[in-house]
Amino acid sequence: MRHHIKYFVRRHEPRGQAHHHLKSAIGAITAMVAVGLLAVCTGLPMLIAPFGASAVLLFGQPKSPLSQPANVIGGYLLAATIGSMAAFFFPSLWLAGAIAVGITIGLMLILRVTHPPAGAVPIVAIASHFDAPVLFEVVSAGSVLLVMIAVLHHLIPPRQQYPLRAD
Repeated sequence: MRHHIKYFVRRHEPRGQAHHHLKSAIGAITAMVAVGLLAVCTGLPMLIAPFGASAVLLFGQPKSPLSQPANVIGGYLLAATIGSMAAFFFPSLWLAGAIAVGITIGLMLILRVTHPPAGAVPIVAIASHFDAPVLFEVVSAGSVLLVMIAVLHHLIPPRQQYPLRAD
């Protein structure tokens, strides 16, 4: 039994350099400040938890297919569509949120726009009682802003290629 525990505690991420990690943290702070400022300026409830998870991918794992602009923006818009439908037809029903998460994941995979943080949007839709237009404004403005900041951030040395380019 003891030797099997090592499979659960083994780290699979390669070691990185401290200055890269610091740059990632600063990028995430910058992005979340920008989203917060957008919330203050628009009055929209922009600071939703999935955006924090997106920041992990965008600034910590920019080479991941799950971090690419089409995945971030497409995943959020798809999740907002499914979440809004679930909230409209089954308001406040937690089971509808759970089913909408599964449908969102399946469609993200089929459409190749998988962005794991977006999978939480149907729960946000059900739990927050956002109406569909507000949810779409939040996820579209927030996801585009996060991607724009990530593009600029990764131009700062030490540079990372973002978004990935087909060779």
